[in-house]
Amino acid sequence: MTEPVDAVRAFHNAFRNDIRRIDEAAFETAKGTQGLASTIERFRFFNEILVWHATGEEAAVFPAIEKVAPLVAEPYVMDHRGLDRAYDELNESYSANDPLKTARATAAFRFHLAIHLDKEDAHLYRIFRERLSPTEKVEALTILAGKVPQKRFPEVVTWLYPLIGIDDRVNMTRIWQMVLPAPAFAGVQDLIKKAIGPEWDELTQRIPTL
Repeated sequence: MTEPVDAVRAFHNAFRNDIRRIDEAAFETAKGTQGLASTIERFRFFNEILVWHATGEEAAVFPAIEKVAPLVAEPYVMDHRGLDRAYDELNESYSANDPLKTARATAAFRFHLAIHLDKEDAHLYRIFRERLSPTEKVEALTILAGKVPQKRFPEVVTWLYPLIGIDDRVNMTRIWQMVLPAPAFAGVQDLIKKAIGPEWDELTQRIPTL
């Protein structure tokens, strides 16, 4: 059964897939391939979403974890600061028009982020799932989701869905279907349909109520 916390896993998978594409484009550019700038430049919006996500975790998820597992969250905050520094290095390298340094920076960012997300999935969010009450989970995840500026929400949906597989798409769609008023969900549904194009049919097969 779909749980609200499944949204976190979907976003984690999207982060993994987007930074992989950015890193691969930077690597190919460093080898002399042309025409990949638009893919590399995704790192700016990618990092905006990552910061919103991390801010929400620090505001709500980590404090909730601390109540049931003291001292667990601190290393994850340290990871977030490391990701901030990784972004700064990438931004500086790309702004300097240095393809080799950019490729090194995207590789470092990807490596650090992958380890961080894997740890969160295997450790921190396991504690979240197993030790928090349903009410505590919903409260924390509501704050986390609220860190996305409302006017930027359509951009997030458009970014998210092409980067995740069908299981994550089903979970995200069901979560929004559960928590949003019908008129708001109708708008999200239109965004999803535009974002995934012909793959919409597969989603409707899994969720006949769409």
